[in-house]
Amino acid sequence: MTEPTLPALYLASTSTYRRQLLSKLTAQFHTAKPDVDETPLANESAEQLVRRLAIAKAQAVVAGLNTGLVIGSDQVAVFNNDIIGKPHTAKNALAQLRRFSGNCVTFLTGLALVNAQSGNVQVIVEPFNVSFRTLTDAEIIAYIDKEQPLDCAGSFKSEGLGISLFSKLSGDDPNSLIGLPLIRLNQMLLNEGVNVLLS
Repeated sequence: MTEPTLPALYLASTSTYRRQLLSKLTAQFHTAKPDVDETPLANESAEQLVRRLAIAKAQAVVAGLNTGLVIGSDQVAVFNNDIIGKPHTAKNALAQLRRFSGNCVTFLTGLALVNAQSGNVQVIVEPFNVSFRTLTDAEIIAYIDKEQPLDCAGSFKSEGLGISLFSKLSGDDPNSLIGLPLIRLNQMLLNEGVNVLLS
C-alpha cells in the first residue's frame, strides 16, 4: 500500500520564522513572496486587518497556480486598542517594551488556506495573550541589544530570550505567537483531505 502524497503546498511568506514553523508539519513546501500592500484600511479593526491580509497574501500566490494549497498569514499586536507593528529601530523597540511593561498584549494572527484548484478559502484569526512582567529600562535595553528583535511585531522573540520578559502566556497554540498557528493549519489541511502524518 502506497502512502498518499502531499499536494503542492505553498507558504505565501518569506519569513524565516514561518518557514521554520511550517517545517514542523512538513518539509515538502515551497515559499513565495506575496506582492500585497499591508497598509490598514480606514476604520479597519486589527482582526479585520489580519484576516484580509492573510487571504490577500494567499490569493496573490494562488494567482500564478492551477493546483496546490497556499498558506497566507499575517500578525499584529494590539495594546490599548492600538495596532502595534514591527519596531524597525531600537528606539521604537524601547518605546514599545516600555509601554508593555506590567501589561497584557494580545497578538492576533490571521491564517488562510486557499485551494488553487477549487478556490476554496478557509480563514481564521487566532488570538494569543502575552502578559509582561514589570521591566526596568536596563532590562529592556539589554534585551534589545542581545536579541535585536527589530523585525518582530511587539519587539520580542518568544522563541528566544524574549521569554524572559513575560509573567504569563495564554492561548490555544503557542506557535501562533511566532506567526503561524499550526494546530489550526493542521485542521485546515485535514479539511482539504491532507493528513501530514500519512503523507
